[in-house]
Amino acid sequence: MPELPEVEVVKKSLESQINNLTIKSIKINDNNLRYKVKKQDISKIIGLKILKVKRRSKYLLFHLNKDFTMIAHLGMTGKFFIKDRNKIKKKTSFYYDLKEYDKSHNRIIFVFKNESKLIYNDVRKFGFVKVILNKHIKNEKHLKILGPEPFDKLYNFEYFKRYINGKKRTIKDLLMDQKFLAGLGNIYVNEILFLCKIKPNRKLHKLNDHEIKDIIINTKKVLKKAIIYGGSSIKNFSSGLGKKGNFQQQFNVYGKNKDKCSNSDCNGIVKKIVISNRASFYCPKCQK
Repeated sequence: MPELPEVEVVKKSLESQINNLTIKSIKINDNNLRYKVKKQDISKIIGLKILKVKRRSKYLLFHLNKDFTMIAHLGMTGKFFIKDRNKIKKKTSFYYDLKEYDKSHNRIIFVFKNESKLIYNDVRKFGFVKVILNKHIKNEKHLKILGPEPFDKLYNFEYFKRYINGKKRTIKDLLMDQKFLAGLGNIYVNEILFLCKIKPNRKLHKLNDHEIKDIIINTKKVLKKAIIYGGSSIKNFSSGLGKKGNFQQQFNVYGKNKDKCSNSDCNGIVKKIVISNRASFYCPKCQK
């Protein structure tokens, strides 16, 4: 599933290509996404202009005039393609390749007045697209539960200490919890904890203040680097590995079960364990 860096890259790409474009028509090829796409709702944005595209956690927010916002979540395999007025396809991120484009999975097509198109393509249909009024954003069920963003000032030592007080969870579970911190997923939590030298199943009450500060610093460090590299391309149901040079080439532990530890001064072997039904990777020698 695309995590914060992947969605941020999509957002930046969309911003540069569809801002200030007006929607002329919308074609729904398949409304059976995670939530059924209601034609009467999505049709409300026909004739409206896309003012800006934002990201909140793993959600894309398309802000339009007349106080409407379209929310999109990519699920496991959702992608946005752009077809310009010359019918040249353009991808919106590095985590997939145009070779995997299969129009049979085009679920929704937004046609703009300049004849370019924004295409939502989703193989497994776990993503969703919905339209709401801006006044309802704060109470939108997917958004209202979210904690601060990793780059927010609110994500700081005091917040971290206060949140974990009295909790008996593992650090891996905490960082995966969108109510605590919005946008992280399995890939980046594994990588963050490796840099912090903290075992993913360490209990929260066993973290010291230095380690908490280290987690906050490395959260920002890993995510910034991943965004620069265009996010991570990993094997999914619609494609094989993405192009070389993406962040998956920088993984230290994720998916590296039984590989030698990437720390040059360590001869440990990466181990895989399962925490809350999710695969976790760590070096038993480096991470305690």
